[in-house]
Parts: sequence; structure tokens; C-alpha cells
Amino acid sequence: MNNDTVSANRPALNEDVLGKVVRYARLPLCITDPTLPDNPIVYVNEAFTDLTGYRMEEIVGQNCRFLQGPDTTPESVETVRQILLERRVDTVEIVNYRKDGSRFLNALQLGPINDEDGKLIYFFGSQLDVSERRRVEREHRQLADDELLHRLRNIVNVMTAMVRITAREEPTPGAFADKVIERLSALGAAHFDTIGRSDQQEVDFETLMGPIMRAYTSATEEQITLSGDNPLISHRLVSPLTLALHELATNAVKHGALSTESGQVSLDIAILQAPARLRFVWQEIGGPKVTKSDRDSGSRIIQSLTRAVGGTLHYDWQPDGLIATAEFPMTAIGQD
Repeated sequence: MNNDTVSANRPALNEDVLGKVVRYARLPLCITDPTLPDNPIVYVNEAFTDLTGYRMEEIVGQNCRFLQGPDTTPESVETVRQILLERRVDTVEIVNYRKDGSRFLNALQLGPINDEDGKLIYFFGSQLDVSERRRVEREHRQLADDELLHRLRNIVNVMTAMVRITAREEPTPGAFADKVIERLSALGAAHFDTIGRSDQQEVDFETLMGPIMRAYTSATEEQITLSGDNPLISHRLVSPLTLALHELATNAVKHGALSTESGQVSLDIAILQAPARLRFVWQEIGGPKVTKSDRDSGSRIIQSLTRAVGGTLHYDWQPDGLIATAEFPMTAIGQD
């Protein structure tokens, strides 16, 4: 049996069926009649009454503007007016209010309904509450902005520390200038070459750490020593992992082991099982006596990014030096 036979034997989709679809659809819908004064609502489905909190008899006969309120912008109202005037199908986000006074951001889609002769007889409107979606988007944007500002402050702080340390190390202005340029170039590479990689390529842990070691150490790369495994890191994990390492290195340059020539950082990397995960332990020795910083904005940002990929980061502020332990799930890590 072909498709033509199936279509021929199937009853036509009549208005009663369409009416039931509209009535029981989970998407809030309303229909207005532009042939009546003020284009009133003549029909809403149950999903519409559920969204707004109004009963059908409280809605029918009113213009849709009754859902507007103090935070409804003139721009969104004007956009609705233009869509209706031009009789086009379009969507506008507009602040509306429920019967209980609570507001919601309505992704309102409007469009004309014409008869068989092309004459306008109704307008339809579908509503979608996108308040939660926009809230999450704002939080993500705020987190990204906070992280960017934190990184910029850290770069300035690390640059200041580098200049101060280099001034103690180099006896001549020429040697001082050369070393500062070298270290600032390494700092730039550490941030721009590792964070936010877009090439979707895996990179091993030692390669990931190379720019960080060159950027943050005061004398030689041997101030940071690596031990243990050298797993491949997937592109999904590169940003949160390198940001965590940058945060630890920045703190060490400003307050910890990397603020002195004799300070040392050991970084042990291990692949654990049950469940499979990557763990690294960052341990500092030889720096000034450690006290926990009251400023936690950077730690909060890094913790949020780490949690986003299912990882954990724990700080242990020992008097002899910070010990930080991080774990990330193997599902975000490539295999050797």
C-alpha cells in the first residue's frame, strides 16, 4: 500500500479535530478578533489559563494588553503593534503579569489567520515563559564576566610580582629588560595559548603545564616539578583545568611558594579508578608562612567552572604551604 492510498483512505482533517488540537495543546494559545473593537481575545486554551492564572471568563473579551504591567517596555509593545499592522508572523519577548501579580518573560509569537479568500479574520498568539532560561543565561554571562575580570586583575598582579622579582635578580638595566620581556611573553602564552582552545584537539598534561611553568616561576622552571601520570586532556577539560592551575600559580606568585626564589611547588598527577578520574595534588613548600586569603572571588569562579564539568577542588591551607587537590571525571579526559 503506497502513501497515496493511505491518504485517500484517511478522513480529512476537519475543524473539530483542529479545535481539539488547539484546546488540549500544552503550549498556551489565544485567538483575537480584529473585526471587533479593540481586537479582543475570543478564545484561549487551558494552557493559557494555567500560565496566567486567569479563568477563561476573565480573559475573553479583553485585549491582550491586560497582561502588561510596570516592567513591560514601550519598545516591546510597539513591536507587537507593528507585527499586527503588517500582518506577519513574528516573535517578540515581552514582560507580562499573572493574575497574582508575578511577572514572567513571554516569548510571544503572533500571526494572522486568513479565510480562503485571504481576508483577515483572526490573529493567533502563542505564549512561552522563558524567564528561567534568560535567568540562567544572565548567570552564565555574569560568571564569564567575573572570570574575565579576575583573570585581568591576576595578570596585572603577576606582572607586578615578576617585575619586582626580576629587579632583584638582574644587575643591569639591559638584562632586567630582556628578562621582563621574556617573562611577560611567557605569561601571554600561558593565557592565550592554553585557555579557551578552539582547535578541539587533545593535549597532554605536561604540554598544558609548560606555558604556566614558564610564566609563573621566578628563576627556573624547576621551581614547579611534575610527577606521576601524563594523561591526554580533552578540549572540554582544557579551560577549567588550566584556569584552576593559573589560579593556583597566581596565588603562589603573590602569596606563596613562587613569591621567593627558594620556594618549590610539586604537582603530582594520577589516574584513579572506580570511578575513573584524574587527580592532581599541588603542594607548596619554602614560601612565606601561609594564611588563608579573605578574598575568595577567584576561588569561587574556579570552583564553579570545576563543578560544571563534574570536578572538585579542595584547598588545604597548611602553615608550610598550600596543598590543593583537584579531581576531574575521566569522561572529559582523553586516553593515551
